[in-house]
Amino acid sequence: MIHRLLGLLFLFLASFSVAFSQQSNSAALIKLKIDKLGTLGTALYFAAHPDDENTRLIAYLANDRKYRTAYLSLTRGDGGQNLLGTEQGIELGLIRTQELLAARAIDKGEQYFSAAYDFGFSKTHDETFSFWKKEDILREAVYLIRKLQPDVIINRFPPDSRGGHGHHQASAMLAKEAYEAAADPKRFPEQLKDLKPWKAKRIVWNTANFGGMNNTSEEQLKVVLNDYNPLMGYSYGEISAMSRSEHKSQGFGSASNRGKTTEYFDHVAGEKATQDLFDGVNTTWERLAEPVKPIEVKIQEIQKAYDLNQPENSIKSLVELHTLVKALKPSVYRDKKIQDIEDIILSCAGIVAESIASKPNFVVDQDFPVNNEIIKRASNIEVKLIAIDDKQIGDVLPANETKKYEAQKSINHWTQPYWLEKPNSLGKFDIEDQDFGFPENQNNPSTKFKLEVAGLPITFEKPVEYRYVDPVRGEIHQPVSISPVLTASISSSQALLKTGEKKTISLIIKNNSDQNQKAQLSLKQTDGLTISPNQESFEIPANEISVKTFEISNPKNSASSEIQPLLNAEPIHSFKKISYQHIPDITWFPLVNLKVKGLEINNPLKKIGYIHGAGDLVPSALENIGVQVDLLNSDLLTSTNLKQYDAIIVGIRAYNVSHNANQWLPVLFDYVEQGGTVLAQYNVNSRMSTNKFGPYPFEINRDRVTEEDAKVTFTEENDPILNYPNKITMKDFEGWVQERGLYFASNIAPEYRTPLSMADKNEQQNKGSLLVANYGKGKFVYTSLAFFRQLPAGVPGAIRLFVNLLAKNEKN
Repeated sequence: MIHRLLGLLFLFLASFSVAFSQQSNSAALIKLKIDKLGTLGTALYFAAHPDDENTRLIAYLANDRKYRTAYLSLTRGDGGQNLLGTEQGIELGLIRTQELLAARAIDKGEQYFSAAYDFGFSKTHDETFSFWKKEDILREAVYLIRKLQPDVIINRFPPDSRGGHGHHQASAMLAKEAYEAAADPKRFPEQLKDLKPWKAKRIVWNTANFGGMNNTSEEQLKVVLNDYNPLMGYSYGEISAMSRSEHKSQGFGSASNRGKTTEYFDHVAGEKATQDLFDGVNTTWERLAEPVKPIEVKIQEIQKAYDLNQPENSIKSLVELHTLVKALKPSVYRDKKIQDIEDIILSCAGIVAESIASKPNFVVDQDFPVNNEIIKRASNIEVKLIAIDDKQIGDVLPANETKKYEAQKSINHWTQPYWLEKPNSLGKFDIEDQDFGFPENQNNPSTKFKLEVAGLPITFEKPVEYRYVDPVRGEIHQPVSISPVLTASISSSQALLKTGEKKTISLIIKNNSDQNQKAQLSLKQTDGLTISPNQESFEIPANEISVKTFEISNPKNSASSEIQPLLNAEPIHSFKKISYQHIPDITWFPLVNLKVKGLEINNPLKKIGYIHGAGDLVPSALENIGVQVDLLNSDLLTSTNLKQYDAIIVGIRAYNVSHNANQWLPVLFDYVEQGGTVLAQYNVNSRMSTNKFGPYPFEINRDRVTEEDAKVTFTEENDPILNYPNKITMKDFEGWVQERGLYFASNIAPEYRTPLSMADKNEQQNKGSLLVANYGKGKFVYTSLAFFRQLPAGVPGAIRLFVNLLAKNEKN
């Protein structure tokens, strides 16, 4: 019942989040924007991942204190786990980027990123910096500090073990070093062509009490957050819950709270604050050291005269304010306030503009039609549409009448996310300096509108979108993507070959254009493979596909090889789309290649039943070695229908995401007792719908081995798990990716065998990664080993061990 109520609350908050974030032109939020014009202060929140940020504090600083408030997430969260689907790595980072943008749309902060790649959990900052290239990430953090010029930098974490894992510690260390380096003209002097050194007033650590660790203290700086913002209609606790609940892939749906709360801050560097975060910071216009009295008087006049029922009455004074501000010397504050004033003028005039395409995707350099729509909803203000994309129009917009203008566009580049244009290292994306820091591409398809509002020229851009109506969700807007003319998908990205074995691989080539395309396919390989055929010429009709098959073998038994398909002598890119209702559709174009690995394996498995948990790619990895995998609905499990399977696998985090695991697990235990095999994969040790994880007791803790090459010890070399049907040796633990395992077991009943022991450097050996028990006539396995990463990556030793865990043996 509790889980059902939490689920309903999650949906309730999600629906409020969407509605709340879309009310940017409401009269109340226009008033809030006007009130912000009188404040010139900036806060930069600094942490490692999406979902690390304190959304309550960001909402408070941005909307109560009215500071410009930004969050720098060093990574895009690529190394986390995905509660919603099977996306991992780069694809998960794409999802979490959009979740962060959705969160910022609610709490009104700004979002930035460094080029650091989230390679997975690390226990120390030393390990983190060995991947992140510390000096590069420091340079990027310094760039953003110099660009935004924050008065206060706020860490989410401390630089030591209190910060949790290594990424958190590293973020705190980088923040302090960046705070110091940004003020030093000798550090990264190449940035000073466009920027200037900047010294923030202070850097503090936003301490907290969560995760069983209380780092707050009454001796620390305390800031009481006011409960309620009437212009937004919510308390900051409610706004925080809506914002944080956008991190859906991480399962961070949050309940709202009301009432005053206190945030605590520990001093790190700079001038120590005693009363307030912005002690000693002049956040008025006077900080610009220019004659600004007329500006302050005009803002007060606008604030006092603002009419919630007729926001357009403020436009004339806003235009006058725009003139006063533009006359100032260029600065980060002057330039930002000009943008803010223009945005408020457009909102007061009720301007809504859209650029709508007829399809969600077009190809590079293809002409396609767009329908540009614009409406002015204020009746007593003159707005002239000067031009669209530099095409002169000159129309005076009537009140409350949508005007439509047809146009043609052609985009000369793909909409590949900019941080994925080049191959990334294990710790960092390779990006160009001009792109750095932005959450998304700055050159995605857009349309430029030039207006004249009450005589003031204002130019703004709107994204080109595909608009349609969903019968359930209503009107949907999705970004338009620009793809290569020819894209392809491959039947499998991994080919695991025994000595002498041959496999047939299919390449599905898609012509995304409206014209026939001629192509020549060739297959480039790295080492020792036989490919037949290895080249072919053909023509693909417009908007059609062509399927090409080729057979590969590995006569030299090479341990690892790669096949790179080429079209017209160029690498082929695939077309991938990620779709979830809480974020816009995401398209990206990864390279197509085929990794070929030698795999010596005895595999008696024919048919497996798979109960999905949070989502993983283990089923397709098993199919790649010839196993039939049936996906099972946990609600329909019976002992009778399980008898047809060699084994049953429980997917990752199934005990977390299933609302009734305590009901279907006994069915699995009965299946084991009658002679079956069940393998359950890792679960997180919170929010589980069962407290009985196996036929005999054990607990799940937060222990993990994060070093993918950590030494593994066999505690019982003769254990059947290590000997049938494949002899497992230390070689089988070579080439693992990201980690050994996570959320290990503890307090393990003596009925379980624990044949493996492992540990990260300088830690005690841990036997909680693999539990095996004979139960009745069958075998139950619980494993925290990261098979959900190893099997899709085609790690041969992990596949051999996984087959052993599933295979039936008289000795079990």
